[in-house]
Amino acid sequence: MASIQLEGLTKRYGRVTAVEKIDLTIGDGEFVVLVGPSGCGKSTTLRMIAGLEDISAGVLRIGGEVVNQREPKQRNIAMVFQNYAIYPHMTVGQNIGFGLYTSGLPRAEKEARIREAARTLRLEELLDRRPAALSGGQRQRVAIGRAMVRDPAAFLFDEPLSNLDAQLRSAMRIEIKRLHQRLGTTTVYVTHDQIEAMTMADRIVVMRDGRILQVGTPIELYENPVDVFTARFIGSPAMNLVPAEARDGALSVGGSLLPGQGAPSTSQDGVLVGIRPHDLVIGQGNGEGGLALSGTVTAAEPLGSETLVHVDLGGTEVVATAPGRVVPAVDSTVTAQAAPGSLYLFDAKTERALGRL
Repeated sequence: MASIQLEGLTKRYGRVTAVEKIDLTIGDGEFVVLVGPSGCGKSTTLRMIAGLEDISAGVLRIGGEVVNQREPKQRNIAMVFQNYAIYPHMTVGQNIGFGLYTSGLPRAEKEARIREAARTLRLEELLDRRPAALSGGQRQRVAIGRAMVRDPAAFLFDEPLSNLDAQLRSAMRIEIKRLHQRLGTTTVYVTHDQIEAMTMADRIVVMRDGRILQVGTPIELYENPVDVFTARFIGSPAMNLVPAEARDGALSVGGSLLPGQGAPSTSQDGVLVGIRPHDLVIGQGNGEGGLALSGTVTAAEPLGSETLVHVDLGGTEVVATAPGRVVPAVDSTVTAQAAPGSLYLFDAKTERALGRL
């Protein structure tokens, strides 16, 4: 195991800067997830750590040693790719042990490592099968097993679950998390799926346009986003944003006034009020000082335990929640209420967080 430090790490392709001066320290044994939309620089960052992309500027340390000029095989890391990258003509056992063939280890130790990886990943009965006879989840476990047997200082995962269906993704998330808890190996995991990030990470790194916006635990990012992008990217369904305006020292939101709330200092563009759908509830009292928004139902999504209700507030659409057996009719008028303390304030121009109400 080893820590990983990124100091001003930068990647340029000609005049295009894909990653710009990012600083990040990943602790020994930590599970860190890089998350963001396509093109944000997360996979490029991972490939620089792996040695698959040259570093344009900055310093990369693994285990305290500068590795900028080291070849991938000299960095003692193992990478698991999106497309599995396992050999179709080899058996499961041969694929798992492929990285050991030139290791110089005794044959008995190689076989012991293969068996241990297969046992850990529940592949023991599949060692003689070829990849064509495996499911997508089994193939990904073979790829993880091949990384495991090398006993690397760090695991790097590049969107390993994106080719799997929803049920398999859920199962594999749990398997990878359990594997990390068992092995304790430093892990850097790239995904565009915020649910993967929330459920697996010790810490999440939110990236956009080649820069780091925020780093923190899943709960820290969910409860205290620093800007609109992070607030909407972390959490499902995404946070609602409703324009607000200052009126007589208070905030007017969707036609509802928040009395006694001093308008925050902002740019001339005003304020955006953020409300998470699970905090905006139809048919439930919010207590004194809360917010009530009335509008027209445009769609309802029954999920069993709850119903997601899309509500038009007169040009701004929000998503609220209702109890699972409550499915408001389209075109009906409903009132959704948010309790005090559940409202987020953002500057409408800079999109930076201003606080909570």
